[in-house]
Amino acid sequence: MSRFRVLFKSTAVRLSALYILLFALCAATLVFYVSAMSERLLTGQIRDAVQQEVNQVKRAYDVGGLNLLLRTMERRARQPGANLYVIASPSGDILAGNVASVQPGVLGEAGWTELPFVYERYTDSGTTDPERRHLAIANIFLLDNGLRILIGRDLGEPERFRVLVRQALMLALAIMGLGALVIWFGIGRNALKRIDRMTDASRKIMAGDLSQRLPVGGSGDEFDRMSTSLNAMLERIEKLNEGLRQVSDNIAHDLKTPLTRLRNKAADALDNANSEGRRVALEGIIGESDQLIRTFNALLMISRVEAGSVAAEMTGVDLSSIVADTAELYEPVAEEAGLTLTTDIEPDVEVQGNRELIGQAIFNLIDNAVKYASGCPGKQTVVLKLSRASNAVNLAVSDHGPGIPAHQRTEVVKRFFRLDESRSKPGTGLGLALVEAIMELHGGRLELCDTDPASLDTRGLTVTMIFPT
Repeated sequence: MSRFRVLFKSTAVRLSALYILLFALCAATLVFYVSAMSERLLTGQIRDAVQQEVNQVKRAYDVGGLNLLLRTMERRARQPGANLYVIASPSGDILAGNVASVQPGVLGEAGWTELPFVYERYTDSGTTDPERRHLAIANIFLLDNGLRILIGRDLGEPERFRVLVRQALMLALAIMGLGALVIWFGIGRNALKRIDRMTDASRKIMAGDLSQRLPVGGSGDEFDRMSTSLNAMLERIEKLNEGLRQVSDNIAHDLKTPLTRLRNKAADALDNANSEGRRVALEGIIGESDQLIRTFNALLMISRVEAGSVAAEMTGVDLSSIVADTAELYEPVAEEAGLTLTTDIEPDVEVQGNRELIGQAIFNLIDNAVKYASGCPGKQTVVLKLSRASNAVNLAVSDHGPGIPAHQRTEVVKRFFRLDESRSKPGTGLGLALVEAIMELHGGRLELCDTDPASLDTRGLTVTMIFPT
């Protein structure tokens, strides 16, 4: 019973019930309309037939007088399914005909009877039967001698037809209603089952299992569209939570060492009586503090980008000039590291984006390339290439350093991930994570591949920023 109670609380079931109720009202109206129109049509046909009879009887009277009229009416009255024929006196008494009696007052006025009247018919034995009363309509006209002639038609046939039509329609509607009720119940149960599955998945998600997803049936209906949207939201939430967990773990791991060094240098400065030694210790403290500030600034920038708080600053930017300016700015740094920074920039390339964020992403990629390619035995070059592709703009930064193994390429874009587990090289492990977040904000993606796959030690790394057009 509780399941039925839940079923009837479903919006889909309520809407279906409302539809069935409206359908039943419309169907009942249709039944009465059709039966009334059928009755009116048959009554009209009866009136036409009676009027023809009246015209023929009048012609017989005009041609042969009263004798021919009586013979004509007698002959017609004896035919199977005959009309009603009555000859009455001027006072309204029935003198002859195939009707035993009529409702009082019917023979008092000439013309069509305004309403159906009651009459009694003779039985097969020639007697009257008071229990066998019938309804009829009639046309009454007067002869020259004052006699009244009634010619009418029994309404039993149109009444039977009306009842038959109404019964047939009611039976058809009853079958349709039963079928609609079964379909309604089936639809309600199906909707309730889908909602139950969504509820079960939601409970697991609320219990902390963010890997759960709402079921998608594949029919493309409103439930599937809602589940797809919510699943995309859950995937985003799971990714953000995973990033938050990793950040918490990595902050505890990666910031512990510089904070320890900072504390030790502060202790050295406190214990060192030599002013020069104290100055060196304080400079080391400032350097460590600057590194910590850069780390937190990078974290704040990633959080700001992932939150989409800079999305409103998107405008059309000249990507060619951004790449050229960044390369020109970083070229002395590359030369100092013994590398040559070369560019292959297609002119007048525009994308929709944030100029500062794109410049920061390019700067991070060049900085990584210079950092890891410096001192390697491969080609001492870093190449920036900007080109158009089908429905995209590609910006690639290539080096000939040690590269990144294929199985770790999905890890290097995570926060604080470092290929150098010893942390001997400078850096925060946030550079590629920031670039990944910037590309997601711009609706693009980041691709990593080998620059020279045939080389074992200097296969290098090519990082491609792919912007949509």
